[in-house]
Amino acid sequence: MLQLKNIRKVYETGDTEVEALKEIDLSFRKSEFVSILGPSGCGKTTLLNIIGGLDRYTSGDLIIDGVSTKEYKDADWDIYRNNSIGFVFQSYNLIPHQTVLSNVELALTLAGVSREERKKRAVEALEKVGLSDQLNKKPNQMSGGQMQRVAIARALVNNPEILLADEPTGALDSETSVQIMELLKEIAKDRLIIMVTHNADLAEKYSTRIVRLLDGSILSDDNPYMIDEQKSQLKKKKKKVSMSFMTALSLSLKNLLTKKTRTLLTAFAGSIGIIGIALILSLSSGMQSYISSMEEDTLSNYPIEIQSQSVDIASMMGSMMEANNKSGVDHKLDKIYSNNITTNMVNTMSEQLSNNDLKQFKSHVEDSKKFKELTNSIKFGYDVQPQIFQSDTDEKILQVNPSDIYEKLGFNSAMGSTGESNNMSAGVSMPGSETWEELIDNPKLLESQYDVLKGTWPKKFNEVVLVIDQNNEVSDSVLYSLGLMDSSELEETVKEIKEGKENIETKSEVSSFSYDEILQTHFKLVSNTDYYVAEDGRWLDKKEDIDYMKDLIGKGTDINIVGIIRQKEEVTSTSISGSIGYLPELTNFVIENNRKSEIAQAQLADKETNVFTGKSFDKETYTQGLTIEDVKQYVATLPMKEQEQAQTMMQMMPEEEVVAMMSEQLANNFDETATYDTNISTLGIIDLENPSSIKLYPKDFESKEELQNLIKKYNDKQKKAGHDEYVINYTDIVGVMIASMTSVIDIISYVLIAFVAISLVVSSIMIGIITYISVLERTKEIGILRSIGASKKDISRVFNAETVIEGFAAGIIGILMTLALNIPINMVIKSLVGVSNISVLPVYGGVGLIIISIILTVVAGFIPAKVAAKKDPVEALRTE
Repeated sequence: MLQLKNIRKVYETGDTEVEALKEIDLSFRKSEFVSILGPSGCGKTTLLNIIGGLDRYTSGDLIIDGVSTKEYKDADWDIYRNNSIGFVFQSYNLIPHQTVLSNVELALTLAGVSREERKKRAVEALEKVGLSDQLNKKPNQMSGGQMQRVAIARALVNNPEILLADEPTGALDSETSVQIMELLKEIAKDRLIIMVTHNADLAEKYSTRIVRLLDGSILSDDNPYMIDEQKSQLKKKKKKVSMSFMTALSLSLKNLLTKKTRTLLTAFAGSIGIIGIALILSLSSGMQSYISSMEEDTLSNYPIEIQSQSVDIASMMGSMMEANNKSGVDHKLDKIYSNNITTNMVNTMSEQLSNNDLKQFKSHVEDSKKFKELTNSIKFGYDVQPQIFQSDTDEKILQVNPSDIYEKLGFNSAMGSTGESNNMSAGVSMPGSETWEELIDNPKLLESQYDVLKGTWPKKFNEVVLVIDQNNEVSDSVLYSLGLMDSSELEETVKEIKEGKENIETKSEVSSFSYDEILQTHFKLVSNTDYYVAEDGRWLDKKEDIDYMKDLIGKGTDINIVGIIRQKEEVTSTSISGSIGYLPELTNFVIENNRKSEIAQAQLADKETNVFTGKSFDKETYTQGLTIEDVKQYVATLPMKEQEQAQTMMQMMPEEEVVAMMSEQLANNFDETATYDTNISTLGIIDLENPSSIKLYPKDFESKEELQNLIKKYNDKQKKAGHDEYVINYTDIVGVMIASMTSVIDIISYVLIAFVAISLVVSSIMIGIITYISVLERTKEIGILRSIGASKKDISRVFNAETVIEGFAAGIIGILMTLALNIPINMVIKSLVGVSNISVLPVYGGVGLIIISIILTVVAGFIPAKVAAKKDPVEALRTE
């Protein structure tokens, strides 16, 4: 039931008031066909809009189902229009970019009806008005009568209690008008239809009740109806489900697609800022990745290294500089005084020298998960080198590790072995013994730094790889030391140079080897302890015995080159500094073999006796208990000529004098440097739990700092517990070499992004302006949506959805353009500096920029969306 009580409507225009309706009292039956007649401007449409909830009355009351609407809020009116009212307009008011089916479904969508139910009911409504074959047409493809039928179907689809028709036949010809009136008459059988019309003939013919208006007042009512308010029953309020965001997206997308060119240009303009920021982010990310890779590579070559004995170089240099600064001339200039630079340096080194208990620290490192998380590798070093020889001993015996090639050529580390300096050796450090190097135990990092040109990475303890440079070259010194090149001619040349000969011809042609030749190269491994043979209670060194060495080498363990690796082009630093890389398992194999040998067991069992002499390490007890038999055994070991001389002397002297003289001679020849520890080192006897060095390979500089903090915490803990002997001292080799580069790039990136962000803001404002233009263009659509129950929030949501689509499109275009531009940018950078993929947009960056683009456009479109929501639906419907 619907009742109007004393309804007044006053329009204010400036200081002038116009009274459109004056004290209207009307009640309507549940089902009847009411026609409201009157001249233009008499208030017919205003009355219809007030009944439909599109316009508000100034005073009086509109009672719906026995409920006063005086306290109605916007949401209540929206529910009322969506559930109880169906509008049919003279100009049809269909949304042009929607299909017939979508136009009819729209009211159901606002009511929250499911997709399947929505389509079913819309099709039924269209069948009822005779348009079941026109579902997918657009309104501009239909006649006026067909469009009005669509409007009626839309009004009926939600099964409203009241159908409001504003001049439904005003734009139709006579024949079509009759068809529409017949349709409305049929519909009026089970619901209330209120029609505003100028056509009195049609009204007389089809209406069941005619109400005439004049100047805002009821002139006549040929079938009045009075409501018995005492018998009226209140109906439960219906709930309304708001327009879903997907519906809003659908409406906006279809609208945007009707203006494809403008939409595309707007999105492209909005993408300019995104492109700028994305390019900066690409370069920044690529540079960060490059720096991270460079950090990882650099730190793989310069790890945090802790030696069993270390000197804090930084502290030492600081102490020396402080000492030099304090030194001043505080004496008379009448004599020559010493400047104790060397003494001070030695004293400072002595002060800064510290011993590290690596056994304790190794246990701590192995027990800590944090150390493993922050490092690419943890390498425990031991004072032992694999004793490796060239397998072919027919012509000569060549030890390839540790290599003695430089000694054979006359070069020493800094000074000749005799202490005499020469022009070729003074001050030169030769890396002959650095050809062989233990690999880190991180295959992933190794594979990221090197390409395998031939063969494979080593998998067994006796497999090694040859490392070549980026030009496929290997130093000739390495080839000489490995026996791949014959050094005899070079040795002869060096000898002639030392003798002062002139015009010496040298071999300069370049040698080359096929990959297969290298992979067919084999070496032999012997143990440090295998050089010694037990004779007469002592162990003799047989390294100078050629026959013994040939036999020993022949029985040695095979060492095979199984792969040839080359540093990758984009890698700046690598973890391998030598030319032959072997696995840590080889070191463990050597240590185990050395330890279980007979001579090692003998020395470990007796710490007081030197196994090489069979005598005590103590000088005082060295000659005690010497007998004439001991003397005879010693003489038997001398060369034949010396044996004859000694035997003649022994025959001429009493035994006591011979023993005394020999004791004195042995005491004078006593090697005070021979100790238990030096013998253990010579024999390569190693305790795996007590390394001589620990190398920590950080993943990056941040990890390096965290590792340093972990070491500091360890030291603080030991100091607090009173264990100063466990405190670790070390020198940071890398320092802050490139630590600040990341910060610099970040600062530059932020500054550039700040500048480019201006264009992003400008483009967002432009999208806001475009959205406002869209609001103006779609004003009538706003009125249509409001007439079928869309709330202000729904209208706002429609235009917010439009800005979301524009922002998403701008973001996508920006990202795609950036990815396309990155290709030539990387090509140019590659050609200029030789670094690949320096401009790479990260996935998170691309997704983030799309989200930012959407947020900015939504913010920019917020005001236009609010303007759209506040539009008066009646005025909006009048817009053309």
